[in-house]
Amino acid sequence: MPCLSSLTIISRCTVTPDSRSSLQTLKFSVSDLPMLSCHYIQKGVLLTKPPYPIDSLISLLKHALSQTLAHFPPLAGRLITDSEGYVYITCNDAGVEFVHANASHVAIRDILSPTHVPDSVKEFFTFDGMVSYNGHFKPLLAVQVTELADGIFIGCTINHSVTDGTSFWNFFNSFAEICRGAEKISKQPDFTRNFVKDSLAVLKFPAGPPKVTFDMNAPLKERIFHFSRESILKLKSRANSIPKKHSDIAIELFGKQSNDEWLIKQNKNGKITSVFDNWLKNAVSMTHESEVEKTDPVVQISSFQALSAQLWRSVTRARKLVPSKPTTFRMAVNCRHRIEPRIDPLYFGNAIQSIPTVASSGELLSRDLHWSADLLHRNVIAHDDAKVRCGVEDFEKNPRCFPLGNFDGAMITMGSSPRFPMYDNDFGWGRPLAIRSGKANKFDGKISAFPGREGGGSVDLEVCLAPDTLYALESDTEFMQYVSV
Repeated sequence: MPCLSSLTIISRCTVTPDSRSSLQTLKFSVSDLPMLSCHYIQKGVLLTKPPYPIDSLISLLKHALSQTLAHFPPLAGRLITDSEGYVYITCNDAGVEFVHANASHVAIRDILSPTHVPDSVKEFFTFDGMVSYNGHFKPLLAVQVTELADGIFIGCTINHSVTDGTSFWNFFNSFAEICRGAEKISKQPDFTRNFVKDSLAVLKFPAGPPKVTFDMNAPLKERIFHFSRESILKLKSRANSIPKKHSDIAIELFGKQSNDEWLIKQNKNGKITSVFDNWLKNAVSMTHESEVEKTDPVVQISSFQALSAQLWRSVTRARKLVPSKPTTFRMAVNCRHRIEPRIDPLYFGNAIQSIPTVASSGELLSRDLHWSADLLHRNVIAHDDAKVRCGVEDFEKNPRCFPLGNFDGAMITMGSSPRFPMYDNDFGWGRPLAIRSGKANKFDGKISAFPGREGGGSVDLEVCLAPDTLYALESDTEFMQYVSV
């Protein structure tokens, strides 16, 4: 592909809500505060060209954005910190940034490249490199509309300390809903600040805005891997194939060792003879633990946990780590339904926590997919109300920003979710062709999960890795057998 030049900024302006906010201030929760050192979220949609002139489109989008902001007044506000160090969103209707850009040298087929994500996509978003703390001085939201050779890209950049992925997509889809003619949005956000409790925790920033915790200039390669419904079901089936019990393995081994009928004869009560019992005892003691079924009840590992486990195994193999090296798979989880009493599914803000799962490289690769998927599954299931509250208490004892990055060369961080309604945003001329993100919060080992466009349980993984690691992953037959174009 030829080198693509930078895009051209046509115009830049501020869009304000079309009605005054009735909200005053919203205090940050203990889930909002750690995100102050993270970049703004950058996600957007690739669309075909609309059936009307670009000037009409820009006017339509500005008007729809103004109307949508009236339903999401926090996004048109700014951050403030009071004299005691508490952070708030002041809903002062200061407005958001709107950018119209042109990249007519980029075509839809370039963005949909099956082998890599072109660098041009990173220019479809604004506020690059800006951490969420800067919402004290800058807009909390920016929308950039970029003209392509044969399409349109609408990129949205939102302060991560103000929204998580659930809140982001509710706003974005509401924006599309208003744009295509709805008089009001169908999913009104909930602005009740009831994530666990009203915490007294305070974060101190004596030296100015916090710094990101990873090297933004480290070389990275990025690719979208697509997994069809059929591939996902195969992975799930494999992950849920539980290894044989001690007795089954022993019988199988014994059957290969002897054809003497008297050794495997049963008595009238159906019990195996004492000769076999003794042999069975010895066989069980020699059976490797990784081949033995756990005594716990059978659990149903989810499709996404199976896919995550396969990715964990294959990336670990691609990194060529020594067997004793600990590896960490970190997964963001939505806590809205995990705490009691449950909070509204449309709770506006961050209601997420991060779950780390750790295993040595050697253990991860010597065992089967069920073993690693089961580790992830049990960790997710265990993250209940008590675990959420324990995480809050831990933060209150030691308030700190969330440390993003791959600090020991053996970490993977899974963000976003294939459950997010990323394709439910027809702006008036058709569903998106694809979802793409900017360069915010990306480092070696950062993975983002999107639903596949065809639905039905298909998944796209946006994988960011060191170049050599990505090349090795693309040669991993265990992983690539499930990838489809």
